[in-house]
Amino acid sequence: MPRTVGTPAVQRPSAQAALTTGPVDFTEAWLRNRRLSEHTRAAYRRDIAGWLTWCAGRDLDPLRATFLDVNSYGRDLESTVDPRSGRSLTPATVARKLSALSSWYDFLARLRAVDANPVSGADRPRVSRDHSATVGMTPDEVDALLAAADADTGPTAARNRVALAFLADLGLRVGELVSLDLSDLGYERGHRSIRFVGKGGRARRRALTPGTAYALDAYLRDRAATERMPVEQLSGPLLVTGTGGRLDRHAVFRLVRRLARLAGIPAWAKLSPHSLRHAFATTARSEGVPLEDVQDAMGHADPRTTRRYDRDRHNLDRDPAYAIWAARARRHPADPG
Repeated sequence: MPRTVGTPAVQRPSAQAALTTGPVDFTEAWLRNRRLSEHTRAAYRRDIAGWLTWCAGRDLDPLRATFLDVNSYGRDLESTVDPRSGRSLTPATVARKLSALSSWYDFLARLRAVDANPVSGADRPRVSRDHSATVGMTPDEVDALLAAADADTGPTAARNRVALAFLADLGLRVGELVSLDLSDLGYERGHRSIRFVGKGGRARRRALTPGTAYALDAYLRDRAATERMPVEQLSGPLLVTGTGGRLDRHAVFRLVRRLARLAGIPAWAKLSPHSLRHAFATTARSEGVPLEDVQDAMGHADPRTTRRYDRDRHNLDRDPAYAIWAARARRHPADPG
């Protein structure tokens, strides 16, 4: 007799009191229980929906799944082709999906809807903390991309300059960028600033560079003129489409690649908004910004994540041996060694 998706064979009163119609309700309760950005909620919702769909195709009750089922699911994910890249999902993507699933099952275990978390005993892909699959950009390529944005024309050109400036100068995630509202803009201690909710539901704030602020003001003036109202009365999303809706992440992906192609960047077809985030970290470190300051700016909980973004970290020019030798030379200027 096949197992039915969404209906546990054994009713557990504590779980059923809180959730009455199965895994979809579990998912929504789990998301409500966590402090997450809307982008992260949507991603987690898709991750769990993918697992539930996989279970449904095998007459598997997800509330009775074992680590063997999760292993099979993981192998299927590894052979799944990403429609955007045309390549199999990366180990990092598979690991992220299984991590979301593990968090979901931890929540169910606390509700006693399942006896144990089946993901905890599963075989997850190894993800190197010292490597990222994102295609990076050199400072010259970033400059060329921004110059292409400055030279671009059309009704959305001013908006596009702001989007590129926020990605390049602040290293924002694309989800953070498109989630910004005009109400997130402000002034703090003499700085133009933005406040937003970043990954993990953490409240973040960043300073706007003079160049970013200049591009922002030009965009807001154009937008106010189009909407026939003072800048101060504008409201809603910061970045909007021609019809007034919120700009989405897919449009930003297309924008980066279109302008990169115009800028003559060889790897334009493989670039993404995340490429600018990598460039932000690498350039900041090469300019001597301390690791902890870059970590805070990027919203990383773990400094090892920030180091992975720093593509120039293995440059021998940055070997600490040189700093130690230079300090010794200052102490003993007459010593040729």
